[in-house]
Amino acid sequence: MNDHTPKVTGVGGVFFKCKDVARIKEWYKEHLGFPIDDYGAAFRFKKMEDPSKTGYLQWSPFKENTDYFNPSEKSFMMNYRVQNLDKLVENLKSAGVTILDEIQKFDYGRFVHILDIEGNKIELWEPVDEVFDDFYKDKT
Repeated sequence: MNDHTPKVTGVGGVFFKCKDVARIKEWYKEHLGFPIDDYGAAFRFKKMEDPSKTGYLQWSPFKENTDYFNPSEKSFMMNYRVQNLDKLVENLKSAGVTILDEIQKFDYGRFVHILDIEGNKIELWEPVDEVFDDFYKDKT
C-alpha cells in the first residue's frame, strides 16, 4: 500500500500508573493470561495492509510516582501507531497542537509526545516492528 498520509494507524500501547508494578503484572498474568515480560506485555497482530507482517501493541504499568506522563496529571497515557510522523507533527504544529518534545529515534521506532485539548499526554509512535519480531521470535 502506498498511502503515506500523516495519520494514526492504530493503538500502539496502553500505559497506566499503579501502586505495585510487579504485583499488577502478576495479577494480569495469572487471571487474564497476559504474556508478561520486563516491560509489561506485548500483543502481536497481523497487519491489515500486509498480513505477512506482524505489528505490536504494548501494555505497560508504571510506578504511581512516575513523571513519564508529565505534564498530564492523568494516571494513563495512550500510545498511537502513526505513519509519516514528520508531516503529522508539522500538521499538528500548524493547527496549534501542543508538541512536548522533538522527535526521538530508537531502533524500534520514532516518538514524539503531544497534549490533547484536555491535557492528556499522547505518545505518537512510528514503529519499526521488525525489531520486535526478532525479540519475540522465541517467546510464546
